[in-house]
Amino acid sequence: MKNGPLQGIRITEFTSAWAGPYATCLLGFLGAEVIKVESRRRIDHSRFIAFSMGKTFAGPDASSVFAGLNLNKKSVCLNLSKPGAIEIAKRLAAESDVVVENMRPGVMPRLGLGYEVLRAVKPDLVYLSSSACGQVGPDREFIGYAPNFASIGGLSHDTGYPDWPPSNLMGFIDLKSATTAAYAILMALIHHQKTGEGQYIDLASQETVAILNSDMLLDYIMNGRVKMREGNRDEIMSPHNCYPCLGEDRWISIAVSSDEEWRSLCGVMDRPDLVGDDRFADMYNRWVHQEELDGIIGAWTSGQEDYTVMKNLQAAGVAAAPSLNSERLYADPHLQEREVFQPVKHPVIGENWVVAPPWRLSETPASIRRHSPLLGEHNEEVLNGLLGISREEIERLQKEEVVY
Repeated sequence: MKNGPLQGIRITEFTSAWAGPYATCLLGFLGAEVIKVESRRRIDHSRFIAFSMGKTFAGPDASSVFAGLNLNKKSVCLNLSKPGAIEIAKRLAAESDVVVENMRPGVMPRLGLGYEVLRAVKPDLVYLSSSACGQVGPDREFIGYAPNFASIGGLSHDTGYPDWPPSNLMGFIDLKSATTAAYAILMALIHHQKTGEGQYIDLASQETVAILNSDMLLDYIMNGRVKMREGNRDEIMSPHNCYPCLGEDRWISIAVSSDEEWRSLCGVMDRPDLVGDDRFADMYNRWVHQEELDGIIGAWTSGQEDYTVMKNLQAAGVAAAPSLNSERLYADPHLQEREVFQPVKHPVIGENWVVAPPWRLSETPASIRRHSPLLGEHNEEVLNGLLGISREEIERLQKEEVVY
């Protein structure tokens, strides 16, 4: 197999939960060597619990959630409450191209592992800090998880139905922040490749969410309008909704953006009479009468299987897709053929299905090379093999709970 494009790049991470680990997991897919610094003193909670799933795991090496977020990585245990562990972490940073942390602002500098300190031992280091609201500003010390990022980023208020409260958006918000972090690190590495310079990256998850709401922000800035929740409806297109299909909780999403698509929809529905109906004569009138229109379309879809509706409408040039739950998403023939879900053998979990890299690179393929690391699995490889610490010294450090 060909090497990934980041072959030869080493990343040391001080991260936990989802937003930090998935950023480096993406870079690991691309070939980077990722060393995860963690400790038994304060174990990454995703090794034990999945908040969004309400699921707990039997031990630190039994979490399928951790396993999916930390593929290809190595684990070394350093108890950062011990001065000796801090010194080892500095040595590790000196051997790395990138350092990533998602602790609360101020924690890494207080530990003696802030950017200025590590830049002294590695002048061209790329260092990314991921936090809820960033390293500067009045809210810099806010603690945050995905629902908080979504709320203070404006996305929760904008998502849901008009008569419902704002939505409580969870794990995928972390992954959006992580993707933005991976992108920022790639840009810094390109800059380093051109100039030899490292740099510090201050990433605020609040802002990674806020930029997704650019239309809402621009509407307020330019027009003074505060956008409200609109459910599945669009400000321009109609029909634009989810419609019931045969079976329990089966739905089809349909979106029509032009008169031509509307005529095609009417043709598939075998309702030529709707084309000449004044209520639906153009996009504006369809939008004004969308409640009536939704009723007509829903009555048509409710007697059909969702994939059948999708195929017939797609063949006619109308955007339509079934609303898949997790079971049907996993079984989707298209995703199965593209091998989006892949099995990985894990020494504790067994065969564990994970989500594959989200890109297909022809010359430098992204890949899953190994399962997520067991806690401290690579202590000797990293400490002895990379840093040259003797095995006798490692044993002493373990007894003193420096390596712990």
